Amino acid sequence: MFLISQNIKNHYNFKLPDDAILRINLAWCNSLNELEKKLSDDKNSKFFLDLPQGRIKPPNNKYSLDEMIPILESHSEIKYFAVSNVEKKKDLEPFLEKLPKDIIIVPKIESPNAVDNIEEIFESLRENEKIMMLDHDDLFSSIIRQNIDKSEFEKYIEKLGKFCEENNVLLLRTVGVMFSDDEKRVTQYEK
Repeated sequence: MFLISQNIKNHYNFKLPDDAILRINLAWCNSLNELEKKLSDDKNSKFFLDLPQGRIKPPNNKYSLDEMIPILESHSEIKYFAVSNVEKKKDLEPFLEKLPKDIIIVPKIESPNAVDNIEEIFESLRENEKIMMLDHDDLFSSIIRQNIDKSEFEKYIEKLGKFCEENNVLLLRTVGVMFSDDEKRVTQYEK
């Protein structure tokens, strides 16, 4: 799977590769109307929505699952829905109950607790195609906040990677980022 951030479309006339999926991080959408516009502007794309729950760093736009359901039901081009800060099955239950069945739920693994509970999280997923997303930075920050030795970081990543490999789970990881000297916005970090 090849995800490309919505931010590439903000400033550049970039043609997405045919096999790419456009990832929209809802933290970076200032309104649900803005989300609707992004979806409408790229009707031929597949979309991967990323809902930041429990996010404390900016930007921190928040939308409830109930607010999202009408949008999810009316846009068949939304194929994936990532849920942040999943640490156990209970964190996924509202999404398993309410999301349309044709959308693949992707838990984001961002803490040692999530890695320790990975089998429970895996078993709760309803889809045949199992996908998880690793946020390296948040995992490392969580390790530091919990006063776990930093040397454990690699062990958690190895444990997660091994589990995913053994259970045929597609594990999405960050591969680089974009930098630009023409980005001047400051207000994007606030709703």
